[in-house]
Amino acid sequence: MTNIDFKAEVAARKEALIADLFSLLEINSERDDSQVTPETPFGPGPVKALEQFLSLAARDGYATTNVDNYAGHFTYGDDLPDDAEVLGIFAHMDVVPAGSGWDSAPYSPEIRDGKIYARGASDDKGPTMACYYGLKILKELNVTLTKKIRFIAGTDEESGWGDMDYYFKHVGLPDPDFGFSPDAEFPIINGEKGNVTEYLHLSGENTGSVHLHSFTGGLRENMVPESATAIISGDLDGIQVKFDAFVQAYADKNLKFESELASDDKMTVILHGRSAHGAMPENGVNGATYLAKFLDEIGVVSPFIKIAGTILLEDHAGEKLGVAFEDPKMGALSMNAGVFKFEDSASNNTIAVNCRYPQGTDSDKIYEVLIALAGVTAVTKSAHEHTPHYVPMEDPLVSTLLSVYEKQTGLKGHEQIIGGGTFGRLLKRGVAFGAMFPGDIDTMHQANEFIPVDVLLRAAAIYAAAIYELAK
Repeated sequence: MTNIDFKAEVAARKEALIADLFSLLEINSERDDSQVTPETPFGPGPVKALEQFLSLAARDGYATTNVDNYAGHFTYGDDLPDDAEVLGIFAHMDVVPAGSGWDSAPYSPEIRDGKIYARGASDDKGPTMACYYGLKILKELNVTLTKKIRFIAGTDEESGWGDMDYYFKHVGLPDPDFGFSPDAEFPIINGEKGNVTEYLHLSGENTGSVHLHSFTGGLRENMVPESATAIISGDLDGIQVKFDAFVQAYADKNLKFESELASDDKMTVILHGRSAHGAMPENGVNGATYLAKFLDEIGVVSPFIKIAGTILLEDHAGEKLGVAFEDPKMGALSMNAGVFKFEDSASNNTIAVNCRYPQGTDSDKIYEVLIALAGVTAVTKSAHEHTPHYVPMEDPLVSTLLSVYEKQTGLKGHEQIIGGGTFGRLLKRGVAFGAMFPGDIDTMHQANEFIPVDVLLRAAAIYAAAIYELAK
């Protein structure tokens, strides 16, 4: 291997790396379907972030390509032969909604106690820029490579992956031969479970001493709902005592109620839990299922509330739901009830159930269980589904990346299979690689998301070494 001290090269570029990262973090790149146009396919925010990323690449001397504001790329090694292999690096500029509970403005990045706080700091703008600077070091040092590097940035990874569908269809280039996504954790993610959202459709049937007028909870299917809101009327005597008793019964969950009584005797009730990534629902407290549990206890009678508050409550493995399944290699299915919508006058109320499933089961088997639930009138699937993905340990892509990780950290590498979905699975020989290290606190999709500055710098050095080893 070349004798470049990648850690020293990163350290020399620390301030520039942070400044470039801040320029991305300052952009609210949440998907906004209310502002979709032909020029802004997922709203203006993701486009602004993509344009800023490509402007950084243009500044550094790359020829950039923007594929109709869906995704963009630049290539290092255009002078290599046309038949040279291509290493693809896949990142994304979109972020999940910021939500509430932040100690600082989510799109005004700041460094506190050695950590960069902002939405997107760890998912995925921070790791993207660490990887970008890894390649930037090789470019600035004129390191000779035999493979081309195509660095691709998308704008819809957190939703339906419509960006990559469009990109591959319209970019006019062959797919990269192999690649990785800097959007997960070290030492490597070489396996990902299947991922599908199935929507439970229920009527507005609603009886009982307390009447439910509406119920909403959750921002995205791949986020644990931090809070939920219900409007109720009817027998509300002693409601505050009931709030207090419920909070006490679940004291370990740190639940918090808000309520407001309107002049028409309708009460708005908000319950706060704690958000988390939908692939790891056990790390959060689902505010929607706990609010449904509360409403069930105080007299709301509804299939919607019964399913939400009894079956889905704390059912992270889908055992009560009836979809639990475990594979010896890929592990157990996980379930997140992510978005809840109910109106008592509507005939089509929905609960979005997101399942990360291993090999051995599939979305059809999950559907068969869900459609049989009492009170469910129909089940529909998300238009976009991922099936389980795995790249063997003996593949040179996996073995090389693990070797780089071991040399750079002194830690033993090993394979990992996760429930999260990354752009690594876009290629048959594709994996996710960093930027979280073992033992790091995972704040993806949560309030007060952060990436430690030292993690950003360590990851950049590993990415520089990894790109060199894969493309030398």
